[in-house]
Amino acid sequence: MTEHPDYDSPWKNILDRFFEEFLSFFFPDVHAGIDWDRGYSFFDKELQKIVKDAETGRRFADKLVSVYAGDGRALMVLVHVEIQGKMESDFAERMYVYNYRIYDKYKTSVVSLAVLADASPAWKPDHYGYDLWGFRLRMDFPAAKLIEYNDFEALDRNPNPFAIVVMAHLKTLETRHDSRKRYDWKWNITLKLYDKGFAKQDVIELFLFIDWIMFLPDELKRSFAQKIIAYEEEKKMLFISSVEELGIEKGIEKGIEKGIEKGIEKGIEKGIEKGMKEMVLEALATKFIEVPEIITNRLYLVEDQKTLKLLLKKAILCNSIEQFNAEMSLLY
Repeated sequence: MTEHPDYDSPWKNILDRFFEEFLSFFFPDVHAGIDWDRGYSFFDKELQKIVKDAETGRRFADKLVSVYAGDGRALMVLVHVEIQGKMESDFAERMYVYNYRIYDKYKTSVVSLAVLADASPAWKPDHYGYDLWGFRLRMDFPAAKLIEYNDFEALDRNPNPFAIVVMAHLKTLETRHDSRKRYDWKWNITLKLYDKGFAKQDVIELFLFIDWIMFLPDELKRSFAQKIIAYEEEKKMLFISSVEELGIEKGIEKGIEKGIEKGIEKGIEKGIEKGMKEMVLEALATKFIEVPEIITNRLYLVEDQKTLKLLLKKAILCNSIEQFNAEMSLLY
């Protein structure tokens, strides 16, 4: 089965939207020590500058967040999500290097956390250090290993959105060589989005994560989209179906079948929207060569033509794909 080459983009987006829930799920002690009433700020661009010359290995979904402790102290939380299928001997060293570089920059406490999403049960680094000639250095860091969260009944009962994230990730690993089984699990997990009472935008963001990592071949992807459309029509809700391009095709086909002028007009309007979306993607691809699929999926959620015009302008003027993604999140 062909897989996406990287999983960092969906993880970054899901961490942005559910950062408090992320800490509550994986690191409850850290969550309990933060004063959430005072808010928090992401320092991702600053992190990129700090570690740009500290390439000790490949980075995935790194997040640097400024928070306030319960005692009033301002401090930094460094979240490192390592998403790949093999062990890295220098991972703990990289955690240490990032930590001291951030401390050197901000002169404040830096709490480093790791999420390990690989498939190796034997690999779980949680410290770095060495001891030589009376000199001793040691850094311990909390590490969450996703494959250890394998109690699906407990995950199903847990209202935290990261229970869904973990389910999707584990079933992605389990179904690497079985597209049909992945299809069935993807549908099972998607149905849980409706059952858990999440807000519409939360459902959409979680589905974008599921859709990205639980990659399906084209024929199954088309079948899955049709199944979502039918389900949401039956339940009289429009949450996920607007993500799929098939929704546009289906709207046009219905108009033709019924011979209703309104259906034809809607098809034309959707065609205009689709053309504007393609212009935005072309502008991004011209500037940045590669456009992450997570941005493409989010773009297809936008139906308002004024918003699409603003996104086209931002695609032309933005300095990075990350900037466009952030500004897109503010608009939609």
